[in-house]
Amino acid sequence: MALLEKYPSQILKDAVEAISSLPGVGSRSALRLALHLLKQPSGSIHHFTAAIDRLADEVKYCSVCTMISDSDICPICSDAKRDHNTICVVENVRDVMSIEETGQYRGVYHVLGGIISPINGTGPSDLTIDKLVRRIEELRSEGVCPEIILALSGDVEGETTSFYIYRQVECFGCKVSTLARGLGFGDDLEYADTITLGRSILNRTIFKP
Repeated sequence: MALLEKYPSQILKDAVEAISSLPGVGSRSALRLALHLLKQPSGSIHHFTAAIDRLADEVKYCSVCTMISDSDICPICSDAKRDHNTICVVENVRDVMSIEETGQYRGVYHVLGGIISPINGTGPSDLTIDKLVRRIEELRSEGVCPEIILALSGDVEGETTSFYIYRQVECFGCKVSTLARGLGFGDDLEYADTITLGRSILNRTIFKP
């Protein structure tokens, strides 16, 4: 089909293709969004694209927990009022946001950046597990024995990752706990309601491999 039979403009076509590359956005929705943007003042569009550019060029990852941050150390890790001896291990940034929404947790985090998934070609070396181990080593050298909360999904990949991390940290003699299973098997933290997730954190149990 010729370009003009489907799109009246190559620029519009390029915009639609860019928007449709986002997860969950089909070509029809992308076209609708592109046409909506065209109706906005140019200043609004420039503000939108500038925010995306800053996301690509200026966002940082916390040097302690690898959470997204505007500075080298994220606000949670730099907060002296947080319990820095309790580390909640999560798969991704969205999980941190979900737990923070509950208001029930006052410790700090460690973001793995994924879970072990042979099907997807993700192994332990692709995650920040080594960084977590070094973090625990530092605390132990200071005489601190932190609690490690494994807040990963209850599906096979999540359990595999939890087991692997447990094997890496058990030599330190730390308390290793996991969320109480108010969450269904395979549930993602992102989709759990705040009350259920909050209770799962408060009623966490000792991890049993």
